[in-house]
Amino acid sequence: MTNRNETVSAFLGDTSLGTGSREALTRMLEERYPSDLGAILVFDDETGKLADLDFWDAAKSAPAPASGRPRLGVKAREVTLLPRHWDWLSSEPGGASAALRRLVDAAIEAAPKLRQRRDAMYSFMSHLCGDRPGFEEATRALYRDDVEGFASIIAAWPEDIRRYLDRLAGNTPPAESTAI
Repeated sequence: MTNRNETVSAFLGDTSLGTGSREALTRMLEERYPSDLGAILVFDDETGKLADLDFWDAAKSAPAPASGRPRLGVKAREVTLLPRHWDWLSSEPGGASAALRRLVDAAIEAAPKLRQRRDAMYSFMSHLCGDRPGFEEATRALYRDDVEGFASIIAAWPEDIRRYLDRLAGNTPPAESTAI
């Protein structure tokens, strides 16, 4: 799901190049690192997964017309449910859409944040740190919730990588749009 507050971070090797919205980071990378675009890895700051940026077309592409209530950030999409589900949803206050939004918001709030953060850290580590000394031990410490052990294992890893892992863990606030 794309979030309007979504941020991504770019790395070239062990070096963090910047953090920001997809659009801002795309423009910055195109301007500052045009010859390195193929080697730059971009990570979603919420999931730690690789993210794709649409280089060269970001400034040219106009947003597609949307159905729903675009000014409110509402997008119309199809949902397939059984008749009994539609019956229950239509009987809820505010109708089916409002009921679905309440259910999704409740599920988001109830989601285990710690597991999501660990999974984001592992996803990032598996892409950028898989061949580093101590990777397997760090992964074990991560999933054992051994914070001190994890920190000592990755202590020799590059500072930008350690700093980003700390941010994925929720220990530091997300940076405003930054770039070096």
